[in-house]
Amino acid sequence: MSPRPRVVIPEYLPEEQLDRLREVTDVVYDPDLYADRDRLIEELTDAEAIVVRNRTIVDADLLEASPRLMAVGRLGVGLDNIDMDAASSSGVEVFPAYGGNAVSVAEYVLGAMLHLSRGIFGMTESMRSGHWPRQGHAFGRELSGKTLGLVGFGSIARHVGRRAAAFDMTIVASDPFIAEDDPAWAEATRADLDELLTISDFVSVHVPLGPDTRHLIDDRGLALMKDDAILINTSRGGVVEETALAAALRAGRLGGAALDVFDPEPLDPASAAKFEGLDNLVLTPHLAGNSREAVERIASMTIDSVLSALGLGQ
Repeated sequence: MSPRPRVVIPEYLPEEQLDRLREVTDVVYDPDLYADRDRLIEELTDAEAIVVRNRTIVDADLLEASPRLMAVGRLGVGLDNIDMDAASSSGVEVFPAYGGNAVSVAEYVLGAMLHLSRGIFGMTESMRSGHWPRQGHAFGRELSGKTLGLVGFGSIARHVGRRAAAFDMTIVASDPFIAEDDPAWAEATRADLDELLTISDFVSVHVPLGPDTRHLIDDRGLALMKDDAILINTSRGGVVEETALAAALRAGRLGGAALDVFDPEPLDPASAAKFEGLDNLVLTPHLAGNSREAVERIASMTIDSVLSALGLGQ
């Protein structure tokens, strides 16, 4: 190993954390490097660590071309852009920032629920034009007394549930990977997915994307939901089947939806066309976990992990 380990950062990292790395390592920083695969691999030839968000593909080829690599720092929690089996086979440790953006995502979910249930927060331009658009908007719904269904019941979902409980909501959750006797179930009523979709007024999705969860909520699942139910997906694009969702919204078979994640990303004009004209829909570009506080928290956690892996931790 060189006297100063080499760390490649091909996506955005806050300046404070860059400075921490530069004090003790040789840093290659280019927030657009993820898009230049050949140059990225060249820079990794003698690197000991790489720090990525979700746009850098860390696959077997990249790992094979990086013989000195010891650590992958993940500025977030999703691992679908990292080949975990290949990393394990290569002896490379992967460090996600679990929990770093949980509060930010939870607050996004509650904000989307409030926005879509009331339907009155898009009136500013009409008001500025001198209108008084009260007609037809007196029947927005309260969260109090409603049922929130959480698909997946990990850390972020539990943060959502606790905040929703403060609104006097009933919390149900579906997660086959959490044992029946797990203490987590003190915070929610356990249900299978079909039951959850059937009884919930709001459904928030919190599962990773994999073969078993791709299109987990499809046309069949959407048909189980109440006609005025609201669906929110902040997990991964592909878990909710977007074409079926758009059709359900257009047909009035669903009350509303908020999507922060898409398949593929970024959402291109052709893929976005299916959502055209839907006014009960919120679309955001994978920003639910990107509050100022969460970005700084995740960056700090990730750099702590990378420095520790390189033997430079405090």
